Amino acid sequence: MTRQRRIALALCLTGLALVAGAWAARGLGAPIGATGLRVVSGAGAACVLAGLLAWWSPEACDSATPAQRQRYLHAFLPAMAAYVVVLFASVWLLRRIDDPVWLRALIALTPVVPIVLALRAVVRYIREIDELQQRIELEAVSIATALVSLAYLAAGFLQLAKLIAVPADIAMIWVFPLICLCYGIAKVLVARRYR
Repeated sequence: MTRQRRIALALCLTGLALVAGAWAARGLGAPIGATGLRVVSGAGAACVLAGLLAWWSPEACDSATPAQRQRYLHAFLPAMAAYVVVLFASVWLLRRIDDPVWLRALIALTPVVPIVLALRAVVRYIREIDELQQRIELEAVSIATALVSLAYLAAGFLQLAKLIAVPADIAMIWVFPLICLCYGIAKVLVARRYR
């Protein structure tokens, strides 16, 4: 089994463990609320999807050198781990703090900081890779952004016509993860064109 397939399998198993663990904890009466259940289940589903994408992606999907990949992962993975921890802490604190407003705003925005660090790692990685890989990344990001923007616009029109009712906070929170999801799928498809 190749290294890529081992990583893909590990991601799938981690995702399944997260989803199963969240539902088992809830079933056993652990204090995991509906928001926590959705967040952990969403993270688990994202891991499974990333694993499936890694399993089916072409071997030449990423032409970065091992050193470039390692620098990227050493910056990206801790930022994403910090994001999960900070997100849970932020949600927990927001349920317990009512005033002052500036403190609630500060707590609500703390999960953005690790995402900024993760995006910094992504930008640095894209600047370091060769032109072909940059083109693949650019096409994938462009397709993902266009698809999610179009879906968000269509949903806005449906909401305006009172055909659907999606709370604004839910819609806004899911834009970035949807772009990441579409980017992963688009990158696999775009990379296949350049094989």
